[in-house]
Amino acid sequence: MLPAIPVFDLRAEAQPSFAAYRAAPARAEALWRGARARYTAPGLALADGASRYWLARNGNPLLPEISAIAEALPGPGGHALNLSYEWGCTAGLGAAAAPFMLRVLDWDLKGLGEQLCVFRQAGPAGEWLNLGWPGFAGAITALAPGRFAIAINQPPLPQGALARVARGAGADFLGLAVDWLAIRPERWRHRGLPPAHLLRLVCDTAPDYAAALAMLRDTPLAAGAIFSLAGIKPGEAAVIERAEASHAVIHAAPIAAAANGWQGIANPGAPRWRYSAERHAAMAVLLAGPVPSDFGWLKPPIANEGSRLATMMSPATGRLELLGMEGGVAVTQPLYLNGKMMPS
Repeated sequence: MLPAIPVFDLRAEAQPSFAAYRAAPARAEALWRGARARYTAPGLALADGASRYWLARNGNPLLPEISAIAEALPGPGGHALNLSYEWGCTAGLGAAAAPFMLRVLDWDLKGLGEQLCVFRQAGPAGEWLNLGWPGFAGAITALAPGRFAIAINQPPLPQGALARVARGAGADFLGLAVDWLAIRPERWRHRGLPPAHLLRLVCDTAPDYAAALAMLRDTPLAAGAIFSLAGIKPGEAAVIERAEASHAVIHAAPIAAAANGWQGIANPGAPRWRYSAERHAAMAVLLAGPVPSDFGWLKPPIANEGSRLATMMSPATGRLELLGMEGGVAVTQPLYLNGKMMPS
């Protein structure tokens, strides 16, 4: 039998991400070991020092939590991994009588599906569910029952001439690496919030859909992002695209889909993950008809070899359906939570 996704109650914790680490250190350290194997120990240590300096220089509000996690890990990497921003995703929004969100997170880091957790957190605006991993201080996918559901998709990387040559020769990974290095100096100068840190702030403090949309649209960011947001009233669903110098709000009418390409911003670039156009088109077709229940909607290319979690979230009812994945297949039992954030 596949393992269950654990649910941790962190509502009383002043530093919920560090409390999550203390509650499940083996899960956090398994992901840290996977990252060290992928990026090498020296590479992770170098990135960690630079990330720690950048967070401190910018006065990041989550730095105390991140530093506590970094000190508890077996080696360097806690600061760098909390600035990780390398995933691809697909999201779909329905804006009918009861808005909902379908969401698949793709990330080329093995183990994320196996180590997936749900954290019950609380801020000034109320309680919410953080779908993520112990040791990660931000939020990427979240449900705030009675308020909204929210998620981040990775936007395209600006594409330079050298990277275009590499891709033209079939070296897609090299092209991405060149683009990633080319934007480092500009990202280093930014003093805004990392998108995942903004998403957590929104969940903690935004009392409703309108406030959340305004924060996602207007808060200075350190990097571009594609946010998906679903509220509790008819018509409350939108994709918010944020580039360095522009933004676009795409309201669901009555549906909206998002992958890893721009829709409302004229900003050329290369998606971080595969099949972006195909995933976007498949999600739009899926939303145009009745959406199958119990993950019957989770099919290629929306589900693919990089998929780590899949979820359906209904903010009006508080209904959550969640599945951990590795290599495009389930590695956990489905988790169903009802409106009281308790297992169904």
